[in-house]
Amino acid sequence: MEPSGDLANLPLLPRDDDGPVFLEPWHAQAFAAVVGLIRAGRVTQAEWSERLGAVLREAEARGEVDTGRRYYDHWLTALERLAIDKKLTGRDDLAAEKATIRENDHHRREDQLGHGHDH
Repeated sequence: MEPSGDLANLPLLPRDDDGPVFLEPWHAQAFAAVVGLIRAGRVTQAEWSERLGAVLREAEARGEVDTGRRYYDHWLTALERLAIDKKLTGRDDLAAEKATIRENDHHRREDQLGHGHDH
């Protein structure tokens, strides 16, 4: 998904010559969620930039130097906070979705390692 407007110019966004780089599937999903919210008019570019910047500043204040490895962790934190603040979802729904994603990821990794099992 092509970034829109200023989203393509965010500092620290992992990228190569072709655009954003995603090391995990959820990185692309979190990125796409933000792009979708902006395109749908649910979140403005300014709101997103401010929220992401605040999360990155918090990490820096804790002494975390972002080398790009944790960038999408911060992206997801900003997305979660913005979605809750704008009442796009609730904390309970978000917690349930995170649990589902973690469980699915666990099974995917087990299958990749050849440790899959029937449920």
